Amino acid sequence: MDALSSDRMEFGFGVDPFNPRSPRPIDVVGGFQKNELRRQLIESCPRVPGVYGMLDRHGDLIYVGKSKSLRSRLLSYFSAANEDEKSGRIIENTRVIQWETQPSEFAALLREQQLIRQFTPRWNVQGVPKRQRPVYLCLGRGSVPTFYLSPKVPTDYLAIQGPFFGTSRMNVAVDALNKVFRLRDCSQQQVFQFSEQLSLFDLEHRAGCLRFELGTCSGPCAAACTRAEYFQQVAAAESFLDGFNDEPLTALEEQMQSAAANQQYELAGRVHRTLKSIQYVHRKLTMLAEARRRFSFVYAVPGYDGCHNWYLLHGGEVISVAATPIGRDAYMAMKPVIKHWRALLEGPTDHVHGPFPYSLGIVASWFRKHKRELERTFAPEQSGRKYYRKSMRSQAS
Repeated sequence: MDALSSDRMEFGFGVDPFNPRSPRPIDVVGGFQKNELRRQLIESCPRVPGVYGMLDRHGDLIYVGKSKSLRSRLLSYFSAANEDEKSGRIIENTRVIQWETQPSEFAALLREQQLIRQFTPRWNVQGVPKRQRPVYLCLGRGSVPTFYLSPKVPTDYLAIQGPFFGTSRMNVAVDALNKVFRLRDCSQQQVFQFSEQLSLFDLEHRAGCLRFELGTCSGPCAAACTRAEYFQQVAAAESFLDGFNDEPLTALEEQMQSAAANQQYELAGRVHRTLKSIQYVHRKLTMLAEARRRFSFVYAVPGYDGCHNWYLLHGGEVISVAATPIGRDAYMAMKPVIKHWRALLEGPTDHVHGPFPYSLGIVASWFRKHKRELERTFAPEQSGRKYYRKSMRSQAS
């Protein structure tokens, strides 16, 4: 950091909610020239897992990334082949690089996603050509639920899944889902009147848009359905989010075939594009639903530096983390935690939504790519038999 004044720059990533030990140190290098940054990286950056952040000349965090080998990944930004790519543009704007080692690639992946959501660095979420921005597919918004997109996990929702990538594609999917399930997509200022609601005056309620007349909305604004009837559609939509309902696919396929049979090729083309968006959503929902059903256990992850961790997964989400107990005293001290974990896993898994809901996608992708890692998983009640004795043998040797 001798090349830059650090008076107005703040370094570090803050508290790591996935680290059960004392905070890990932050290493920082800085320079006005790329060659200076590269030289310092060669001298000090290790070949271990971790997360890194790029800061611009104002001291703003502009990008966060992770790697199973920090040194290799960071030096790749200086490759001549990347000058015109995203990596080259990021490094051109970088004056300071900081990194935090992590005990494993899995730990680095969780930390990276947490940091992106905490800081929303501009090169992670905007200004990057061809980058697909993550969004959540939500069901909710007030007393008359509808499908909508949110860049972050909202504070109030009926059901949620994600993240998904590609805002344009997801906007098409949301529009189609609201039509298939006949849910409203109007403004929050719209006044709703269900058919069973009493009124002092015999008024004719008119729909706020054409969707009711087109048959793609139940008409909760025009007293065209009861609240119970509308929520039957909401329940079907929620089932789709859980990965158990392929009604939208069937409806769109039938619509596309009908349009093609009637030689309405332009309409068939539009439906085909919509169908592709829904198919992407359904594939992702199916993957997440499988993760929710299968991944409720303790995942033991060894650390390269001896910082081994146990991650509690419930319904596919990371719910808690603890340092792997080594030795009798550490294991006995952890028994209350293991008992608590066992109680948590006895709960339902279909709508967990713990403190880190975004970890569901991470976990699902991780075990899909690293199937053998499932051999490191176990139920809390197996901890003594399967891992405690192994740790004792390791300590004795």
